[in-house]
Amino acid sequence: MASPTLVWFRDDLRVADHPALHNAVERGEPIVCVYVFDEVSDGIRPLGGATRWWLHHSLEALAGELDARGLTLTLRSGRAADVIAELQAETSAGAVYWNRRYGLAEREIDTGIKAELAAQGVEARSFHANVLFEPWTLQTGQGQPYRVFTPFWRACLSAPAPRKPLPAPSRETVQRLGSAGAGGDGALTNGSDTQPTRARAPHPTTENLDDWHLLPTHPDWAGGLREAWVPGEKAAHAQLQRFVKNDLTDYLDDRDLPARDATSRMSPRLRFGEISPFQLWHATEHSAPGAAGFLREVGWREFAYHLLYHFPSITTENMRPAFNAFPWAKPTDEVLQRWQRGHTGIPLVDAGMRELWQTGVMHNRIRMVAASFLVKNLLLDWRIGEAWFWDTLVDADPASNSMNWQWVAGSGVDAAPYFRVFNPALQAKKFDPEGEYINAYVPEAGTPEYPEPMVDLGESRKRALEAYDVVRGT
Repeated sequence: MASPTLVWFRDDLRVADHPALHNAVERGEPIVCVYVFDEVSDGIRPLGGATRWWLHHSLEALAGELDARGLTLTLRSGRAADVIAELQAETSAGAVYWNRRYGLAEREIDTGIKAELAAQGVEARSFHANVLFEPWTLQTGQGQPYRVFTPFWRACLSAPAPRKPLPAPSRETVQRLGSAGAGGDGALTNGSDTQPTRARAPHPTTENLDDWHLLPTHPDWAGGLREAWVPGEKAAHAQLQRFVKNDLTDYLDDRDLPARDATSRMSPRLRFGEISPFQLWHATEHSAPGAAGFLREVGWREFAYHLLYHFPSITTENMRPAFNAFPWAKPTDEVLQRWQRGHTGIPLVDAGMRELWQTGVMHNRIRMVAASFLVKNLLLDWRIGEAWFWDTLVDADPASNSMNWQWVAGSGVDAAPYFRVFNPALQAKKFDPEGEYINAYVPEAGTPEYPEPMVDLGESRKRALEAYDVVRGT
């Protein structure tokens, strides 16, 4: 009797370089694939609107990739521990494989599931898949987690080179395993009289993706996202090829210029695991101009997950306790909405916030400017901005989103000097000298229709420095 392998997809919506799927094939038994939509387990943060939109389309793409290989994606919702236990019982799976996650709640869920399966004699294995370096493998000379990026990245570059990406399974291989959805009449062979017949895996019932209501309807605000993005593994690799061919060489020169389409646009692909960091690493020529700078940005993501693993409270709490006494202003609805909708009267900030609203992303340089304006010129708590980005970014990442906001606020590790206040006017002059980016999103800037600035940049900077005196020297 077949002893199927249950492959649990999470933030790894791809078929190539998917260690859990690869090892399931190596195990040699029929494969059952499942995605669990879990927003009810303890500690799990519900997705924002933009990431829900992306997830819907990325799951559609994943189902197509699996179907092309003779596999079927089963969709279930609910508490992950319950769902996995139910599916294991339904399919009589002898093994459950998944790729590791690094948030505290996710790790606790996975540990509990692994223990429950082991108690029933079911093999449960997790795999290294979505970061280049496991967080516990890198430490300072004092045996502590890194808190500063530069020595962290130096340690990464000194470590053994990341492994090469794993191939996607072929349809022929899957058919020999007898996996559900592979076709045939329930018994598959490889055409050889000496090959034993393999019973097909059971095909569990699946929920309807549309019933999860991940897409906006009333109103449908996702028109700009549809114009800007095509989620899915194939689109991710096509974008990577374009970037390597057209933009990698000049990456260091052009990456800070928001009017140029010079960035990799890989962040939402990495967020949902449509592409792996191992694939990015090996697709970029290390000797090519710009490659080192690009990989350093991949390293910044690695650093975020290193911190999330070792300091899980980074998502909600100041990493520097002194900031617990910071005199944040009380936000009013009007002030917050003007920042959110890009009506602050500061053109570069407004351009960034409108780009975010329309496309689900914001150029990284402008993210820093817009975030600095909120926490320093408006003196609003970084968690307010983090929550808005969580809801509106298609690449809202549980590690990077919080770390980057704390970096700008000065409350995190490896923070910029806490007294640094980005001047949007100077930033625009330096990085958008012709006004192309601003004109694309704020065409009314400089006309009578454009609002007056919410605050005076000079005076609000002075107030910020006075407020930051509370944490000076800590």
